[in-house]
Formats: sequence, C-alpha cells, structure tokens
Amino acid sequence: MCNYGHTTKLKVMTNNSKIPENYQTLMPYLILRNAEKFIAFTKDIFSAIEITKVMRGENIIMHAEIMIGESTLMIADATEGYEPQTSGLFVYVDNADSTYKKAIDLGATIITPLSDQPYGRSGGILDPFGNTWWITSVI
Repeated sequence: MCNYGHTTKLKVMTNNSKIPENYQTLMPYLILRNAEKFIAFTKDIFSAIEITKVMRGENIIMHAEIMIGESTLMIADATEGYEPQTSGLFVYVDNADSTYKKAIDLGATIITPLSDQPYGRSGGILDPFGNTWWITSVI
C-alpha cells in the first residue's frame, strides 16, 4: 500500500564495495538524439556536473555520465544500432517553481502544472529530448 505521507526511514546500502564511487544500485541509461544538448540542458536546469564523456568520432557521444545531486545518469547518442531510449525521471529540487519555469523557458513542454501534492510541490514536463521529468520539492 502506498502512503505518500509516510515518515519511515529506509536503510540505504552504502557499504557495497562492488559498486564504484558515485554509482548507485540502479541508474538510468538514456540513449538520445542530441545527447550533447541534453547534457547542456541538465547543466542549465539541474546544475548537473559532467563526470565523463567518451566520443565516437567528433560528434557522437558513445558514453557520458552526469551527476544531478547524488545521482548518476548515463547517456549516449542514438545511432543506427541504438535507437533512442528515453525515460521518466523523478527529481527532487530545492525550488520546484523556479526549476519548472527554467525548464519551460529552455524548451520543455508542460505535462502537468505545478501543484501541491501530499509528497511535495510537483509538476511534470517533457524535455526537448523526449524524457519526462517530475520536478518536485518538499513543502
């Protein structure tokens, strides 16, 4: 049963030496058209930090990693062998209103308007690369 108002603390696995530093047990891997522009989009909106980028030729990202907060996203450019694979992403931010507005100003479209929910202030956007983001801040 889902309870948005829960106060249960979850124990997070932190001592697993098999997982490299800055990686999590589960990480999104997005294959996108215009991966370089997506990385710039996340830097502008979420203050993402580019960790690594491996190129295939001059214009194709074979593999890149960014961090948003403490979460790593892996990204690559779509190619003939790898079709685009977008995702739905839930992200906590300090101020949902300003982050949501910035996303819209940078070309995202509204899926759901910002509103107060039991779990926080949240709204959905579709970024120019086909990913859905649920931008949320704790009330």
